[in-house]
Amino acid sequence: MDDFRYENGTLKAEGVDLEELARAHGTPLYVYSAATLLDHYRKVRDAFAPLGGWVAYSLKACSNLSILRLLAREGAGFDVVSGGELVRVREAGGSPARTVFAGVGKTDDELELALALGVHHLNVESREELERLDKLAGIHGLVARAALRINPDVDPKTHRYITTGKKENKFGVDLATAREIFAERSCFAHVDLKGVHMHIGSQLTEVAPFKEAVERVVAFADDQRRAGVDLSWLNLGGGFGIWYSDRAARPVLEFAQAAAPFLEGKRYEVIVEPGRFVAGNAGVLLARVIDVKRTAGRRFVIVDAGMTELIRPSLYKSYHRVWPVRSSEDPRALGESEKPGLELADVVGPICESTDFLALDRSLPEVARGDLLCIFSAGAYGFSMSSNYNTRPRPPEVLVEGERARVIRRRETVEDLLGPERV
Repeated sequence: MDDFRYENGTLKAEGVDLEELARAHGTPLYVYSAATLLDHYRKVRDAFAPLGGWVAYSLKACSNLSILRLLAREGAGFDVVSGGELVRVREAGGSPARTVFAGVGKTDDELELALALGVHHLNVESREELERLDKLAGIHGLVARAALRINPDVDPKTHRYITTGKKENKFGVDLATAREIFAERSCFAHVDLKGVHMHIGSQLTEVAPFKEAVERVVAFADDQRRAGVDLSWLNLGGGFGIWYSDRAARPVLEFAQAAAPFLEGKRYEVIVEPGRFVAGNAGVLLARVIDVKRTAGRRFVIVDAGMTELIRPSLYKSYHRVWPVRSSEDPRALGESEKPGLELADVVGPICESTDFLALDRSLPEVARGDLLCIFSAGAYGFSMSSNYNTRPRPPEVLVEGERARVIRRRETVEDLLGPERV
């Protein structure tokens, strides 16, 4: 659930009218609900706490410093995949000791930064990376804490572009290679290899694949313990799905309950890395209608936001609910069936690409130039994947806390974009 609701014919974020925010800050505009962010974080925290678990929020979903500060004050740890994200954690007051550094292509500079700041552990993706980490830690007289990422070869039943735990994916190592690496662990004198990591994909709407992956990874870890390996923590990844077009995604508590039978009494430190689940439905994108065009029997609603602001529909053909901010009906109660007054439309942006769309063949009421539309469920992988293509300055971000709204990232200007090129 989220804290975006229609009241008296207009959409509000908590206690703030979105029309007023759009008038004050212009469009396109990202708006986040602090109450929703914290509620969803607490749901994950409370679900996995009985398993000895803690939450490392995944920055790649939404990495604004104010949002990170909000989560850090709540006690969240962090999951980063670049040196830049690690610097963000430090800037936001997050603890490196509660930060996990993942990613398939860490540079030597990034590994050294992680060592210098003292992250909880690095998720190592290969024997080759483990060798580099061992060498760098030795040069600096340190011992690196690490977990080996295992690819359990489980189909997560999600879009193939966000699948990460099948044997054809680039992430991690297979179980046979993992056994060989743990058998050779004494060769890596400057690495404390005491964990196992998995992450099978994003937007998991079914519990069964997660359960299967946990079963395989815990069985592997138990075998290694019996062989004398001192394994202390299991990083179970994230990927818990959210509601976009329907309510198909399962509550995060069901994922924790599915993992519980394999972990009971084993005293592993358990880490989970949600991003989308925390941020996805905590953010919306506001866009103003520029024109409505009818041609060749189609209705095009042209808005001032496009793939530069929200690339997920173009990249993954992802569904985001789109609806006027002023409406007597909440679209989440309507469903997708045809209703009186609704007509199919393509909601498209101003970018010079045929893939620049936010919604295709969508049932919408009549809209006109100047109307304000809301693109729902845009808090995860929205702004964080935005770009300056076509020399478009990125939009501002606003955080709502109850009756108060504040800008947490100003709108970019063309001058901001040109500055680094004036060399």
